[in-house]
Amino acid sequence: MEIRIEPALFDQRPVFAQLANLYNYDFSEYEHNDVDECGYFYGYYSDNLWAGDKRHHFFVRVNGKLAGFVIVKDGGFRYINDENACHICEFFIMKKYRRNGVGSIVAKTIFDMYKRNWEVCQMQNNIPARKFWKSVISDYTKNNYQECGTEKDDMVGFIFDNAHQ
Repeated sequence: MEIRIEPALFDQRPVFAQLANLYNYDFSEYEHNDVDECGYFYGYYSDNLWAGDKRHHFFVRVNGKLAGFVIVKDGGFRYINDENACHICEFFIMKKYRRNGVGSIVAKTIFDMYKRNWEVCQMQNNIPARKFWKSVISDYTKNNYQECGTEKDDMVGFIFDNAHQ
């Protein structure tokens, strides 16, 4: 199985938006969102999310086929106050490619691309994501990470530093 991570270009916004609609469909289980009158989930990936250099968009391909996307954003999100840090803003692997190592390989490859402090957060009620990230980050850091948030918070996450790995 060949897994590639490639930059998503501004001109590829429509493709990214279609994948984002699938992502938002998956997330409707946790956020209880509905589709709009055209049958799409909310337009989260508008042009302004591509402006500037704070977000880095990537497509994930498996054996040449689109399989998901990743957005890395510069700066902390909730638990790190460091503009030089990174966080996984969005991470989506299509169901067909889950549970066979694709997500883990993609996450670790993305971490290796940015040697910094990292913050990875998930919604409290998204138990599969929480288990996935704990497993990946534990393995990647050899258990050298910190868990953030409590059961009372809407978001929980992990922080770690891979600058010297």
